[in-house]
Amino acid sequence: MSIVVTGATGHLGRHVVEQLLEKVPADQITAVVRDEAKAADFAARGVKLAIADYNTPETFDGVIAAGDKVLLISGNEFDKGRPAQHQVVIDAAKAAGAALLAYTGAPGSLTAALADDHRVTEQALIASGVPYTLLRNGWYHENYTENLAPVLEHNAVVAAAGEGKVSSASRADYAAAAVAVLTGEGHENQTYELGGDVAWSFAEYAAELSAQTGKEIAYNSVPAEVLVGILTGAGLPEPFAAILAGVDASIEKGELVVSSGDLSRLAGRPTSPISEAITAALKG
Repeated sequence: MSIVVTGATGHLGRHVVEQLLEKVPADQITAVVRDEAKAADFAARGVKLAIADYNTPETFDGVIAAGDKVLLISGNEFDKGRPAQHQVVIDAAKAAGAALLAYTGAPGSLTAALADDHRVTEQALIASGVPYTLLRNGWYHENYTENLAPVLEHNAVVAAAGEGKVSSASRADYAAAAVAVLTGEGHENQTYELGGDVAWSFAEYAAELSAQTGKEIAYNSVPAEVLVGILTGAGLPEPFAAILAGVDASIEKGELVVSSGDLSRLAGRPTSPISEAITAALKG
């Protein structure tokens, strides 16, 4: 039996493989990657590599074996038809007789367009008959803390989220939940709504940034169309800017507050607070 992780050199995938290495022998882990060079460090530690691409279905032939547990980390190529990409892995898992396919989606409460691809993939996975686990990941701290330069330059957090709150958690937290599912028992055909233990508002986020930097950083709540203009002005394609603005609209409605407790329960510990991610980002 092998544990197969797609997107293994991505932001979340790396955390998953690193945490798996703490729990299972390296030769029981298969890291699915597009660029072998990026996984050289995993290979050096004994992890098996499979070179495959969602856009080339035949590359998944033989990657998954009977009895394997698979983590399908959702793709980030929003312009390439993600459900079709994900279907490639679902089909490969079904053909091989995988024991479990876990999929990283989005909270069930999220109505923003970003969630559409996840819903289509979930429906396809359930219809496939492969034993599944839906890991409905909430927002990542790193969505905000990995690009602090504009915030610090302008002393402002800009969002179209009003007074809405986000129960985000670190990528390492979400990885811990995935690892618990991949290495544990009894997760077949389960859906987990995953989010951080503490929800925060953008005003609170700005206040935390102010406290840690010693600067006066304000929260500027703007209309969605203004945010789209700011993001496109910064170089983002307009369709992606519109998706992000749509997420902020969902935040204002409370759709990214996940209060199930599933994440800390699966991880076996409290989730890390946003303040820790800010501290790490400022040091970096």
